[in-house]
Amino acid sequence: MNKPIKRVTELQDLSRDHHQGLLLCWKIRTGIKRGIENNRIMQYVQWFWLNHLEEHFEIEETMVFPVLGEENEMVKQALSEHGRIKSLIEGGKGDLSVRLNSIEELIEKHIRFEERQLFNEIQQVASGEELKKIQLAHTSQEFKDNMSDPFWVSAK
Repeated sequence: MNKPIKRVTELQDLSRDHHQGLLLCWKIRTGIKRGIENNRIMQYVQWFWLNHLEEHFEIEETMVFPVLGEENEMVKQALSEHGRIKSLIEGGKGDLSVRLNSIEELIEKHIRFEERQLFNEIQQVASGEELKKIQLAHTSQEFKDNMSDPFWVSAK
């Protein structure tokens, strides 16, 4: 079992966002297992993107990743994964079932990578001033879920 990661205070809000992202993955998996119509699941995924994930990516790309620089291999990986996630969510191409599975797998893998590797490196090399700027950039309030169609709770 993995040891809990000690996250510096300034990055804790972003880590809480990651927790919500992992819950999104669970919701997608649960919906698929329950045979929920793919369109219902994708509507929720797109809501999550517009209301949470898009802003989270923006903060990481403008405030967090520059700490290591654009030539850093972990930053390159994270940016590439951001682009793939965005394309899968916003793009209307391909089988929806395959897209949902890909979204779920990629988001979970991406979050685990950021939490276990990238954020650990960031908090080791970031100055106190950089960490404070990251914390101030995260202006989102407490996560408010979209409960208009809680497909992960029941099949309706």
